[in-house]
Amino acid sequence: MHRSPRAVLLSPELPASQPAQNSRAPLLAGREGWTRRHMLQAIAGVSAVAASLRAAGGPNLRWRTAIGLNGFESSASKYKQQFPLWEILDYAAQEGFDGVELVQGWPMGPYPRAEEPRRIAALRRQYAGFGLQIFSLQLGADGAFDPDAAGRRRWLEDFQDRVRLAKQLGCSCVGLWPGGGLRGQTVDQALDVLARSFHAAGEIAADHGLIAAFEIEPPFVFNTPDHLLRIHRQADHPALKVIYDPSHYDLMSGSTGRPHELLQKVGVANIGYLHLTDTDGTLRDGGTSKHLACGDGHAQIAESLRVLREGGFRGWAMIDAWEIPDPYDACTKGKRMLDAAAR
Repeated sequence: MHRSPRAVLLSPELPASQPAQNSRAPLLAGREGWTRRHMLQAIAGVSAVAASLRAAGGPNLRWRTAIGLNGFESSASKYKQQFPLWEILDYAAQEGFDGVELVQGWPMGPYPRAEEPRRIAALRRQYAGFGLQIFSLQLGADGAFDPDAAGRRRWLEDFQDRVRLAKQLGCSCVGLWPGGGLRGQTVDQALDVLARSFHAAGEIAADHGLIAAFEIEPPFVFNTPDHLLRIHRQADHPALKVIYDPSHYDLMSGSTGRPHELLQKVGVANIGYLHLTDTDGTLRDGGTSKHLACGDGHAQIAESLRVLREGGFRGWAMIDAWEIPDPYDACTKGKRMLDAAAR
């Protein structure tokens, strides 16, 4: 079950020059006595507090840390739990996370379109009220290897709209997942058209000052180290990078517990951002790589973080709690590991 998020703003009684100590205090909109000036002061206060928190970088000065709504969405669906959005965001703020990666359709409805400024502003304010940055949007990419050229054009048009939305939300990245069937193509043919689409996606992202990063998973038709390296090499655009998820890298490498070895082949400089998770080297219920809280599986997460640190990675690290029964526990353990490795 999905519960509606609460609107969050600073208290209107406080002038913009004196932001509330608790920038996440809830307020009912439309309160009697509110004027347009009060509302603008409240919004300015939220923006000032959020900017201050982002500038401080949180307790982790090496990497920007984030939670992913995909973990809470999947756990709510699979285990029939309730995760109110206000509770998730308050947790993230209290634990010192810097941002959030959104997921399409959860907790309430699809992303706004780029031509919906009021909805975009409301969405951004909701997260800024907790001092959190929306750093990325998760996007599908099955249309990127549609065998029909018109289908690929439609995907790129939609992708461009999503990138414009991400820019307005203050994102640094957008994430791409090329799932879906071959639709009459060979794998080689699909890889070729996907790479061309991803090159164009890189151009669009670069035009808006963003990074587009992609991920492949064991259930996808693209699911091997060679596929991963080939997509990135053929796409050949500096704004098109790769997501590092140790669970997928582990399964693609024979479930050895050493996903950092494939990370080294990809190259730290080619990593856009992290989906940090542990794994036991199996699939969860026949689906994708089993995600576990960092330290609960066999992947050498500390070694991955060493490789990233020594390779100069300075991007976003999202704790990926996909289908983990307790995503709060997974986020806490992942954050602690990131903080320890950053020293």
